[in-house]
Amino acid sequence: MVSPTSPRQRWLLLVTVSAGLLLITLDNSILYTALPTLTEEIGASPSQGLWIINAYPLVMAGLLLGAGTLGDRVGHQRMFLVGLVIFAAASLVAAFAPAPEVLIAARAVLAVGAASMMPATLALIRIAFTIERERNVAIAVWGSVALIGSALGPIVGGALLEHFWWGSVFLVNVPVAVIALLVVLKVAPHNDPDPSKTWDLLSSVQVMVAMVGLVFALKEVTKPGPSWPVVAAALVAAALGAITFTRRQSRLDHPLLDFSIFRNRAFAAGVLAAAFAMFAVGGIQLVTSQRYQLVEGLSPLEAGALVAAVAVGALPTGLLGGAFLHVVGLRTLIGGGLTVSTVGVVVTVTSFQSGLGWMIAGLALTGMGLGAAMSVASTAIVGNVPPRRAGMASSLEEVSYEFGSLTAVAILGSLLTAIYTSTITLPPGALAEAGDSLSGALSTSASDPGILEAAFTAFDHGYSVVMVVVAAVLATGAALTTALLWRYGPGSASSSYDSDH
Repeated sequence: MVSPTSPRQRWLLLVTVSAGLLLITLDNSILYTALPTLTEEIGASPSQGLWIINAYPLVMAGLLLGAGTLGDRVGHQRMFLVGLVIFAAASLVAAFAPAPEVLIAARAVLAVGAASMMPATLALIRIAFTIERERNVAIAVWGSVALIGSALGPIVGGALLEHFWWGSVFLVNVPVAVIALLVVLKVAPHNDPDPSKTWDLLSSVQVMVAMVGLVFALKEVTKPGPSWPVVAAALVAAALGAITFTRRQSRLDHPLLDFSIFRNRAFAAGVLAAAFAMFAVGGIQLVTSQRYQLVEGLSPLEAGALVAAVAVGALPTGLLGGAFLHVVGLRTLIGGGLTVSTVGVVVTVTSFQSGLGWMIAGLALTGMGLGAAMSVASTAIVGNVPPRRAGMASSLEEVSYEFGSLTAVAILGSLLTAIYTSTITLPPGALAEAGDSLSGALSTSASDPGILEAAFTAFDHGYSVVMVVVAAVLATGAALTTALLWRYGPGSASSSYDSDH
């Protein structure tokens, strides 16, 4: 593929694909603040509410590996454009969905469009930016947009709900998608398909079975009163999907995933860093936006603004990370960034009852660390595979993003509920609904201070435990990536391959 020769074209392309990426990542988190309003107005059950959130990352994670290889086959420009059209159409359906089932289905179709676009965004950047230092900055911007888009989702959702109905959180996608489509047609490199690449649908199905089985198992085991036969069946399905996928890849001439690329330690560290970072972002946003709406009584906009402190912290370190990567090295930015974010979560969980000032400081510090790590995780991934595996590497990075967010919602959302229901001590005469969820306590016992105090105490206990889990996961990620990147210190090369080779 021929890259744009004009610097203006290259940077305009970066802005455009970043806009598409922003839509994708916003839709992953925009419902965190909108969910209480949405479920009430559309009549969704708590279980349907979780599926409205999880249908999107689950389907996207299952399709991403195949989408990257399909992009290599049909051309990344075409994949991006087709994805934009699907994304815009599904957003229209979601905005006017008459029932929870329709909304869940629309979210799944949104994921199809997102899975088509997401690998293409990074592949187009790699193709267009052939100068390594320019490419590092461009990829850092891309990584920062991924993190900031996810972090801004709650505040965008809250702001829209202040003035419009719940469907506006989906309708806002349409004009952005249309503008991005028109600009890409003008500035993107010419589409350069490679018909020799094959797309294997069965492999994508096997990945989806493994993902769905694992998510069902995680959700079931962390909820109150888990059904162990269901857990066992889900784990068996996940194992069968994973085993058959692995065996099939070893027999294919053009596999969706070549496991040999994990032998590169920088590549493996980049994949892990992306997953750990998005687990933290997804978990923090989910439980913090809920706590400050339900316990503190903040509006969706106010709760969204609070968790946006993560984005504020991430922006400067995210932009500077790529610019100084050649000086400080991958180990400092990824391992050190995850360490700083661990400290930020510890500050948050130890001070959230001491006032908003400390809470905001902890969230901003968390964002600073995550921004540094995310800004160069993409470089570690796409710069350490052969150019012919660019689509595969891009897809695998997106899978790690979605898997991090998906497992955060599945595990931490269920864990919060489990701790609430198992630790709440209700006064005599309280309705059973108050013991099922904080929303139930607020709707049935809003005028009973004794019940509300018990409910708030139980919820805060669950919030503390969830945040401790997030800190432990980040600390584990910091240790693993530092070990993998031990030879990638200051002044070391971050990439094993040049994009023009």
